[in-house]
Amino acid sequence: MFGMIGSTMLLAMREIRRHLMRSFLTTLGIIIGVAAVITMVTLGRGLTASVQEDIAGLGADNFIIFPVQSEAGIRSPFEDSDIRAVEMQVPGIVYAAGAASAGVLAVHNGQDWRTTVQGSDMEFFAAQSIELSDGRGFRENEEAIGESVCIVGPKVAEEIFVEGEVIGEEMRVGNVSCRVIGTTEERSNAPGGGNDANDVIFMPLKTVQRRFTGVGDVQFFVVKYDNAYSPASIQSQLVSLLRERRVLQDGEDNNFNIIDTGEINDTVNEVTGVMTAVVSAIAAISLLVGGIGIMNIMLVSVTERTREIGIRLAIGARAHEVRLQFLTEAVVLCCFGGLIGIALALGVSVGLAGVIDLPFIFDPTVNIMSFIFSAIMGIIFGYYPAHRASRLDPIDALRHE
Repeated sequence: MFGMIGSTMLLAMREIRRHLMRSFLTTLGIIIGVAAVITMVTLGRGLTASVQEDIAGLGADNFIIFPVQSEAGIRSPFEDSDIRAVEMQVPGIVYAAGAASAGVLAVHNGQDWRTTVQGSDMEFFAAQSIELSDGRGFRENEEAIGESVCIVGPKVAEEIFVEGEVIGEEMRVGNVSCRVIGTTEERSNAPGGGNDANDVIFMPLKTVQRRFTGVGDVQFFVVKYDNAYSPASIQSQLVSLLRERRVLQDGEDNNFNIIDTGEINDTVNEVTGVMTAVVSAIAAISLLVGGIGIMNIMLVSVTERTREIGIRLAIGARAHEVRLQFLTEAVVLCCFGGLIGIALALGVSVGLAGVIDLPFIFDPTVNIMSFIFSAIMGIIFGYYPAHRASRLDPIDALRHE
């Protein structure tokens, strides 16, 4: 049995090598189809991973609440009491932390850098999953009295500090002198553009309110919730509480907006999944066209080799052996096309991922499945020509010119 399969494979390889250019052109549809499907799936996974990483910069299981203009064109900021009320009255809230920011010029040892100062507390760091790479965070008394201490992002540290000489240094932020007590780990940027998440100086919220913005308003606040609770239920209670505190009457639109980072993540996964599936389905049409091309060329090959088939049948070859030979040729052609398509897809995926700045995520499953699908295409579209060859009458085949 294995000897017959081996000899059949050898005959198939010889026939493919004999018509090398025709074999390559025959498999072109398979090559393009496999390459397109794998490339689209790979880039889709890379896009999903990239956006998920960006969303992680906002923190997981978070609501971000910020004021918007009312129908009268007024933007009402939040107050610290709003945040405390949310933290105390809405079940499932782990942290609630406000923030305020302003554009500043940071100066250290004659080096200056235009950046953003953001007022916050350590609950804000926990809610947004901001990690410290060195130093320490704000102490409670520093937050309470608005001490002039700061934590700098890696971009600021790179631009105006000597590497390794950041903690304990004095710097000027705007017109305020502050002491650096920590540096943050590098973070991903939030989706949709905006400021560089690493180009920021953190100071206690009261310090920023008193020394930079001049008002005690909170520009936005972050709520981290326990994922054991229903996000929809928490959001509903948030809306009700904030509408009550902001004295909004029935029928009035909310003068604030709530962004659910978990919902953004789910939406991104759904959209990229649908896009990848649609594009892959379109690319799969190329596989179908390639399969039809395989069947067409195999029918031509049966016609060209009719006399050869007649001789084989006349000297004792069985019909199933002839069928197996032609079926093997079709499968080998499709497998070669699949392998070339996989190699092409890997090269194109790596190149495109580098050009559009996406992570390259190799998925062995999609590559193996594409190869198996190529082989199945060979069986499906190669069966009819193989069956037709096996049904030839030896006498008529020998008379064929």
